[in-house]
Amino acid sequence: MESLNELNQVLADADCLATQTEVDACLDRMATNITKGLGDTMPLILCVMRGGIVTCGSLLPKLTFPLQVDYVHASRYRDKDRGGELEWSVMPQFELKGRVILLVDDILDEGHTLAAIKAHCLEAGAASVKTAVLVDKIHDRRSDRLTKADYTGLYTPDRFLFGAGMDYKGFWRNAPGIYAMPE
Repeated sequence: MESLNELNQVLADADCLATQTEVDACLDRMATNITKGLGDTMPLILCVMRGGIVTCGSLLPKLTFPLQVDYVHASRYRDKDRGGELEWSVMPQFELKGRVILLVDDILDEGHTLAAIKAHCLEAGAASVKTAVLVDKIHDRRSDRLTKADYTGLYTPDRFLFGAGMDYKGFWRNAPGIYAMPE
């Protein structure tokens, strides 16, 4: 594990791609669009842990319509910087059959994790499943199963990101804004 000094240096050396003010503006736009699209459906919001906790927690107070909240924990990263096999830790606790579901995550990178969770929800009988991500990384490695999110905050270059829910080796999910490791 990195030391406190090393972790502080990571933040100091990183490039800020979006300030907290810019992230907040993206979340406001997302909330407006989600409200227009799902405001009359009483959706079940599924937070994708751990990365989605910041995005979901920031979006919820901005969504001014009846909804329920649950979470799922499935990850390919597990505090690493490269994705591996999908590992399920927690399945949704609410009944999914017949529900409109909104999956909320921090980032759409290759899309494997969100695609697998979306497929699980549909297999469980969800009426529809929409996706919301704070960040969509621009590259050509996207899964054929999920090429874009239904609601996106901002688009970033294909760099290793942290902050606003995304982590650097398990740390800095709480960084104020979105940061990229130096190229």
